[in-house]
Amino acid sequence: MELQTSLVRLSSLFFLSFHAILFIFIYLTFPQYASAGILGNQSDKLALLEFKSKIIEDPQGLMDSWNATLNVCKWPGVSCGHKHQRVISLNLNGHRFAGSISPSIGNLSFLRILDISDNSLHGVIPPEIGQLIRLKTLNLSFNFIEGEIPLTLSRCVNIVNLIVDHNSIEGHIPDEVGSLTKLEMLYLKNNNLTGNIPSSIGNLTSLRELYISYNDLVGELPDTMANMRRLTIFGASVNTLSGEFPPVLCNLSSLILISLSFNKFRGVLRPDIGLAFPNLQNLYLANNYFTGSIPASLSNCSDLLRLDIPTNNFTGNIPLSFGNLKNLLWLNVRSNQLGSGAPDDLNFINALTSCRKLEFLDIADNKFGGILPYSITNLSTTLIKLLIGNNRISGTIP
Repeated sequence: MELQTSLVRLSSLFFLSFHAILFIFIYLTFPQYASAGILGNQSDKLALLEFKSKIIEDPQGLMDSWNATLNVCKWPGVSCGHKHQRVISLNLNGHRFAGSISPSIGNLSFLRILDISDNSLHGVIPPEIGQLIRLKTLNLSFNFIEGEIPLTLSRCVNIVNLIVDHNSIEGHIPDEVGSLTKLEMLYLKNNNLTGNIPSSIGNLTSLRELYISYNDLVGELPDTMANMRRLTIFGASVNTLSGEFPPVLCNLSSLILISLSFNKFRGVLRPDIGLAFPNLQNLYLANNYFTGSIPASLSNCSDLLRLDIPTNNFTGNIPLSFGNLKNLLWLNVRSNQLGSGAPDDLNFINALTSCRKLEFLDIADNKFGGILPYSITNLSTTLIKLLIGNNRISGTIP
């Protein structure tokens, strides 16, 4: 009986030893079949240590505890998933780092959020970033990053927020950006981008915010933008864009902000423009070549807060119906050709007394004539600045 028991124990011990040896053999020979959590966590640590090696200044000492002995999931700025203990978020925003972005960042295969904005990083966006197929947010804004947008970024098909504004990125907006169909935020402003806006941008049907201001983009807006029905914010000021007021925008009724200032747009604004944008809050058209009258239909934009259209060639007068804009805070029509020197040029001021939230009114450098009406004293009590100089106004100040 004892012999039988000993044989059973020996057999069990052999069975366990065999499987232990087999596991070690598989672990060493076929690492892809080993524990994904253990190996992956170590891989993430090595990738981040390589990332750290490219940081030449860390004035706040955030990475002092980034070392081989401490669990990577406990490193400052690093977050891991609960299941596999893989790095899923790297948030190093605003720590005044200097250096460059290591290509090893592409080895963080479970990464969903990469935020290294508001630092002093230079160099290029490494093409290896295209390996981050789980990435949802990429924020590199407010650095000194150069070079072009890597074409490999198109592989990050799950990305929702792509924020690379306030850098020195150059070249064209790549056609491949149209592959990122889950994008909701695309911030490219304040860079050195050139060329046309690619027609593939119309594939971004989930996009809500598009900022391309302060670049050197040229040409007209592509017709394909009509597909971007969810777009609420479109900022394209300070470029060299041209053509008439983009008719494609009139298909985007969700827009609350349109900024086209400091471009080369021309022509008249369509009379029914206000009917196209029922949700519009901010319209910026300064420093273009628009002509014709200011459309009275803008008074249908009941949520309008700011209408900024100085330095154009608008003629006629400010529509009396603007008195219906109860939420209006800012009205700037400076440096146009408004008014004719007629006695009734300033009748619109009577209407604007209904805009009880008005804070800023600039009608300077036009051709307004007549006597300053007494109703000017009834303008909003919140009015901070009133500019009326260089017109043809006569009489006394009420």
